[in-house]
Amino acid sequence: MVTIYLRYIIDPYKPAEFEHYGKLWIPLVNRMGGQHHGYFMPSEGVSNVALALFTFPTLAAYEQYRIASQTDADCQAAFRYAEETRCIVSYERSFFRPVFENSK
Repeated sequence: MVTIYLRYIIDPYKPAEFEHYGKLWIPLVNRMGGQHHGYFMPSEGVSNVALALFTFPTLAAYEQYRIASQTDADCQAAFRYAEETRCIVSYERSFFRPVFENSK
């Protein structure tokens, strides 16, 4: 299992646009084999950092999703929305594995 952590720097004047972008991606990730854990919008503190977390069974499954998203019409529409609204300034992606009480 791999959990992808995305840290976005968003335009602080476009939180509604970014929130809409997030709502576009949640069902897409789920439809394409992942489990989305949601987008997290700024609340108190900084106004331009948002987060997203989603999990795939394996890193290979995540890579398949990335490849498939390049030709999926709905994914392409979500990418275009972000470009057109310019709600995302930049982002970074990290990968994590879970640790459970009984994990090795």
